[in-house]
Amino acid sequence: MILVGLAGQIGVGKSTVAARLAEHGAHVIDADRLAHDVLEIASVRTAIVSRFGEAILDAEGRVHRPALAARVFGSTAEHTAALEDLEAIVHPVVRARMEAEIDRLQQDAGDQAENLVIVLDVPLLVQSGWAERCDRIIEVHCDDGVRKNRLRARGWSLESIGWRDAAWKRRMPGGGLKSVVDAARITTVDTSSTISYTQEVVDRIWRWIWGGSLPC
Repeated sequence: MILVGLAGQIGVGKSTVAARLAEHGAHVIDADRLAHDVLEIASVRTAIVSRFGEAILDAEGRVHRPALAARVFGSTAEHTAALEDLEAIVHPVVRARMEAEIDRLQQDAGDQAENLVIVLDVPLLVQSGWAERCDRIIEVHCDDGVRKNRLRARGWSLESIGWRDAAWKRRMPGGGLKSVVDAARITTVDTSSTISYTQEVVDRIWRWIWGGSLPC
């Protein structure tokens, strides 16, 4: 099994990279999607309501993600503490589900497990400790103006982007990715240009994943 991690800020294009790797046969584990699913678990919802109150629920009694985001992303110490509390509730459950999915994929592969490539699309790959588990890491970059324009096209305000960027950077090790992972296990892709260009780079990265030379 080869475990590949995707590292980068929100909006840099990790999902585009993951989708291309999936076309090559990789199995993608999307931690953000799992986190959404976890919010539907009764025990998790109860813990969140206990911490944040029923105001974060919608009319159907489900966690209203925009209301919750407003409580945990912001410029104050209270926002920082709230985000840490939320992550303490959600992250262990997400991690357990990721571990279970990795185990399931290995079992399903059986004798072909050595040919298995699993991609971890994790927003906090480095900060959560997953990077150290990976055999290969693709660090996804994007021109900051392009990245923010893409996020704004999805309806994000510059203020909300800034809060999320600050939260992401706050937990990043001082030395960045290379302070926790050997540089030989890292390659990069710049997604600032067209999707077709990004896909071409990812195609070369796929060969590197299997032992080829670093893409250039």
